[in-house]
Formats: sequence, C-alpha cells, structure tokens
Amino acid sequence: MSDVSGREVGRITPTAALVKAMLPIALVALLILFSAAESRVLSLGNLSNILNQASYLAIFASAQMLVIITRGFDLSLGTCVSAVSVTAALVMTGSLATEEANALAIVGGVAMGLTVGVLCGLFNGIVVAIFRVNPFVATLGSLNICMGVATMASDGRPVFNVPREFSNIVYSGELFGIPAPILIAAIALIVLHFILAHTVFGRGLFLIGANPRAAEVAGLPARRYVTQAYVLCSIMAAVGALMLTGRTGSGEPNLGGNLTLESIAAAVIGGVSLRGGVGGASSVVLGALFVTVLSNGMNLTRIDGNVQMIVLGGVIILAVFLDRFRSATR
Repeated sequence: MSDVSGREVGRITPTAALVKAMLPIALVALLILFSAAESRVLSLGNLSNILNQASYLAIFASAQMLVIITRGFDLSLGTCVSAVSVTAALVMTGSLATEEANALAIVGGVAMGLTVGVLCGLFNGIVVAIFRVNPFVATLGSLNICMGVATMASDGRPVFNVPREFSNIVYSGELFGIPAPILIAAIALIVLHFILAHTVFGRGLFLIGANPRAAEVAGLPARRYVTQAYVLCSIMAAVGALMLTGRTGSGEPNLGGNLTLESIAAAVIGGVSLRGGVGGASSVVLGALFVTVLSNGMNLTRIDGNVQMIVLGGVIILAVFLDRFRSATR
C-alpha cells in the first residue's frame, strides 16, 4: 500500500506516526491557546471565517506543492495573482461590461485571467525545465515581470466596479449551504488529488522529485512534466486570484501581498518536502488551516502586524527543520 507520494506506508513506525500527528495536535493547541486569550476565537462565526480564509490559502499552497514536488518553487505566485486580478478586472469593467452583457464580461474576464495564469506558468516552466535555469532565479525574474504587468495595466491603481454578479458567484454565493470559496477550493483540491494520485503525469511528478535519475531511466518526459507542473501551478494561482478579485470587488495590483511566503509555509508545514517527491492535497489543507488559525488568532488578540511578519518568518524556518525531521523518519 502506498500514499500519494508513492512511498511505502504499509508499516508505520511509532516515530513516523508521531510526526504525522504533530500538525493536527499543533492546530488544536493553537486554537486552545488563542481562545484562552480571546473567547471569540472559538465562536461559530470566527470558525466559519477561518474555513473561508483557509480555502484561499489551500489553493495557493496546493499550487506551490505542484512545483515543490519536483524540487522547485514559484516565487512569482504573488505577483501572478496580481496580474491575473488586474487583467480579469479590466476585461470585466471594459467595453463588454453593460447591464445587458455582464455575463459575457464575466466569462471574458475569467478567460483572460486563466490565460494570464497559463502564460505565467508556461514562461516559468520553459525557463526552468527547458533552459535549465535555477527555479529561484527564474521565478524571481518572472516575479518582477508580473509585477510590472499588473502595475502598468492598472496604472498602479485598483480597477473598481467588477460586476456584482461575479462577486456573488465566487464570494458571497452558496450551494447547499456551503460558501462559494469553500466549495471552489474543495472541487479544485479533489481534482488535484485525482491528478496526483491516479494519473501517469501525477505519479511521474513524484518520481521526478524523489529520484530524477530513476525518472530518466524510466523514460519519463521530465522536461515536459516539469513545464506542465508550473503551468498547473499558475492555473491554480489564477483560480485563487479570481476568487480574491470577487471578494474585494476590484482588480488589485498589490493583491498578491505575502501569498508567496504564506503558500510555501502552508505547503511545507503540511508535509510537502522541499527535497521533492513528497506531498498531497489533504496535507496542504492542514497546513493552510494552521497558517490561517495563526494569522486569525494574532489578529483577534491584536498582535502588531510587524510582529506577525516576524512570527510567520519563524514559522517558515521551523517548517524547514520539520521537513528535515520528517525526512529522517521516512
């Protein structure tokens, strides 16, 4: 029997079991700690808010997971989100946007946003996989390119008046009582889990990350798979960007904010190995919940924003140490 990463899980040592339980235990402990300082933390309203917030981060963390599995990462994710948001909003508020044709404007905006995401991922994938540029350098370069595109397209200002119908669909809408952000994230993660666990492409990504030499011997088209991983990463980021655009009701050139660091932190905390070859959609959800609970609790207990940045940085460093510890127990 094997998990999504393809590693044998038929026999789990006590140490490995403890490692697997660490994150759920830490998540519960975090909730108890913050609730002791602020009773609103465990209120139904706030727990619902946490789930909504975590749904966005889960999408971005799963996007990072796709490339981290192949021993890469995407520093441009945050600015790609900004570029998608601005370009989609410009289409939605442009000549197509009339009272009679809002549906057409929304479809055009979504299509444009996804296209920008594909182009971002394709650029990163080609530079990393085909031209063999280090992922850090390649995505750092595309970070600045996407930032420039978002700023130039919007003149550095938010693009207001995104159709209300769009926000109703991706933000405030519900289906069977499930809020739209949670529903969209769940669908995206289920599809991603299927791709990783039940397709040749998904299994190939894990092999490429775990043992590039074995992947080469097996005849896998590694360069094509890695390029596709970056494209899929940016498509996931584009989906999250469209959701955030619906939430804010505008295209924001600075929408990406700290998403790159937060998404990497959530992915690694959730169990995605920076050494490649290990990860899964379910573990990313736990990582996203942990980071969201941490941020939410610090906000409710009125911890200074600068201190929050320091804490997040510390969590990222801690996640790297945990990754090493997990690797040692496998």
